[in-house]
Amino acid sequence: MKVTRYSLTLSGLLLAGVATAQVAPPAPSAPAPAPAAPAPPPTPPAPTKPVPYGSGMKFNLSPDGQKYVRLMAWTQVYVRYNENNTGTLRGPSEPKSSQLDFGIRRSRMVLLAQLSPRFLIYTHLGINNQNNVSGGVSPTVDGKKPQFFIHEAVTEYKVNKYLNLGAGLHYYNGISRLSNASTTSILSMDLPLTNFPTIDALDQFARWIGVFAKGRVGKFDYRVSMSDPFLTNLPTNTAYVVGGVQTGNPLALGNSVTNFNTQGTAIGITSTGTNVANYNPQNDGHVYQGYFSYNFFEPESNLLPYTQGTYLGTKKVLSIGAGFMYNQNGMYSRPTNNVVTLSNSTATPDLFATVPTTKHDIKLFGVDAFFDTPLDTARRTAVTFYGVYYNYNFGPNYVRFVGAENPGYGASAYRGNAVPQSGTGGSVYGQLGFLLGKKTLGTKVRLQPYVAYLHSNYEGLRNAAGEVQGVNVYDAGLNFLIDGHNAKVTLNYRERPDFNMTTVGGVGVAGEVRHRPEITLQTQVFL
Repeated sequence: MKVTRYSLTLSGLLLAGVATAQVAPPAPSAPAPAPAAPAPPPTPPAPTKPVPYGSGMKFNLSPDGQKYVRLMAWTQVYVRYNENNTGTLRGPSEPKSSQLDFGIRRSRMVLLAQLSPRFLIYTHLGINNQNNVSGGVSPTVDGKKPQFFIHEAVTEYKVNKYLNLGAGLHYYNGISRLSNASTTSILSMDLPLTNFPTIDALDQFARWIGVFAKGRVGKFDYRVSMSDPFLTNLPTNTAYVVGGVQTGNPLALGNSVTNFNTQGTAIGITSTGTNVANYNPQNDGHVYQGYFSYNFFEPESNLLPYTQGTYLGTKKVLSIGAGFMYNQNGMYSRPTNNVVTLSNSTATPDLFATVPTTKHDIKLFGVDAFFDTPLDTARRTAVTFYGVYYNYNFGPNYVRFVGAENPGYGASAYRGNAVPQSGTGGSVYGQLGFLLGKKTLGTKVRLQPYVAYLHSNYEGLRNAAGEVQGVNVYDAGLNFLIDGHNAKVTLNYRERPDFNMTTVGGVGVAGEVRHRPEITLQTQVFL
C-alpha cells in the first residue's frame, strides 16, 4: 500500500509540473543581429607593364607549344618633305622643286609554322614604296594598286644542331649583316640600300629562288646559298626590224648615230660602245652567296633570316662578320673601240650575234661589325653601333641610282630623291644610336637618338673634269619608342647629294653638287 501511495503521489507531482509549463508565458527572445555591411568591390588588378611582342600572334597546336603557327604583321607610313633633285617632274611636263607627300614605305606580313622541331615553313608577303606617284602598277608614273607580292616562301629542314637546309624564295643573302636585315628593328629610319646592290635587278626585292644552308657551331654562325638570277629583261633595240632600217641603242650599251645616203635617206645606224657595264640579259650562271660571323657575347636568334638592328638594351652582342656574292657573266659591256654598223642589208634577228660584247663577273664583298650593349641597368640606357665596308665589282663604270619611295615622276634615274645606290667601287656605312634613360620623356616613351653616314666612290660617277665624284649621305634622327619596336615613331633628317646629272655620249656626268634636305616622320606598328 505504501508503494502504491508513493507512486500515485509522484505521478501527481509530475502532471502538475507539466500543466504549469503549458500555461506559463514564453520567455522573451534575444533581439535579431543587425544586417552585415556589404563587402567592398574587389580592387581591379593594376595594369601590367607591356612585354615585348617578339613571338607575334602565336597559336599553339600542341600542349607543349612545340607545334605552332605564328602571324606577324607590320606597316610603316611616311609623312615627308623632300627637296627634289634637279630636273624632277611631278607629272607630265610639270617640274617640281619640292613637296610634302605621304606614302607607305612597307606593309607586310609573315606566316610561319613549325609542325615538328625539324620542319619549318614560312611565307612573307606585302607591298613597298607606295605614294601617289610611285609603287603602283606602272611604278614610275602611277601609285595606284601597288603590287602585293610574295617576298619569301621557304621550306626548311633541321639536319642536326649544327645544320639546317632549306629551299624556296629566300632571304639568305651574303655580303653583310645589313644585307639580311630585319626591317622592323632598324636603328635608323631606313636602310642605306647600298646593302642591297642587286635589288630588283637579279633578285626579287632582295630575295632569290634557290637553296641554302645555315647553322651555328659554338659562337660561329654561317649562311650560304646558291640561287638562280632572275632575267633582267633589259631593253635591247625595240625598233629592230629584220630587213629594215635600224634605230635606237643596240643592247642599251652604245651611242648611236643615224647614217644617211647622198639623197638624204636614212640607211642605218652606227653604234659605238660606251665602256659602261650593265646587267647581262643572257645571264644563266648561278648566284653564290655567303655570310659568316662570330659572336663574342650573347647568341642571337637564327630561326629566321632577319638580323636585328638594335636590341634596345635587352642583349649584349658583339658580332664580327664578312660575306660575299658571286655571279659568273652577270654583266656585259662594249668598249669604246667597239663600232657596229647596222643597216637593212645586214639585218639579223639575233642582235647579240651582231653586236659583240664583253662579259664580266659580279664580285661583291663586305666586312662589318655590330655592337649592342646595355650601359646603366637601373636607367636601362644602351648603345648600338654598326659599321660596314663594301667592295663591289660590276664591270667597268657601272653605277646605279635609286630613291626609296621616290616622289619623282617619270623614268629618269636621277629624279626625286635618288642617290647612287651601288656601282663598281667602294662604300663605307656606319650608324650609332643611344637609348636614353627610361624616364627621360615620362614613363611611357623611350627616346633613342641616332646618326648615320654613307660614303661611296664609284668609278662610273665622274665630274666634268673626269675625276671620281664622291657620294656623301648624312642622316640624323630620333626614335620615340612607345612599345619598343612594336609601336614607334621616327623623325629623320637626311642630307643627300644632288649631282645635277647630265648625259654625255651615253655616260652620266655629275655637274655642280648641291645637298638637298629630306625630312621624314615615320610611324611603325609591328604585331
